Amino acid sequence: MFYPRLVVRDAARAIEFYVAAFDAKETARHTDANGKIVHAELVIAGATVAVKDEDDADRSPTTLGGTPVIMALYVDDVDALGERLSSAGATVIYPIADQEYGERGGRFQDPFGHQWMLARPL
Repeated sequence: MFYPRLVVRDAARAIEFYVAAFDAKETARHTDANGKIVHAELVIAGATVAVKDEDDADRSPTTLGGTPVIMALYVDDVDALGERLSSAGATVIYPIADQEYGERGGRFQDPFGHQWMLARPL
């Protein structure tokens, strides 16, 4: 199985955001002795995504000053999901619009520094 692993500050809060924004389903959570999340699994639009708290070995986009990775998510109702992301606290990078390359989509940054491209074919 292949899945992305998102490193964040405050993984518990990030999981709450992903549930609210994407209707994610949490399927596993493992914590260390201090209560930090070392591995949690979510299902977003049928795909598994892991989330963990940052530590000395794994840094979050917030600590690194950004991310070079964009998560792409194709959905039927891109406008509704974009509104849901905004309402949950994501920042619009590119507003949802019809694109010249044949998709309707836009890009958002979640409160934890990860970027999400939402789209659907036109």
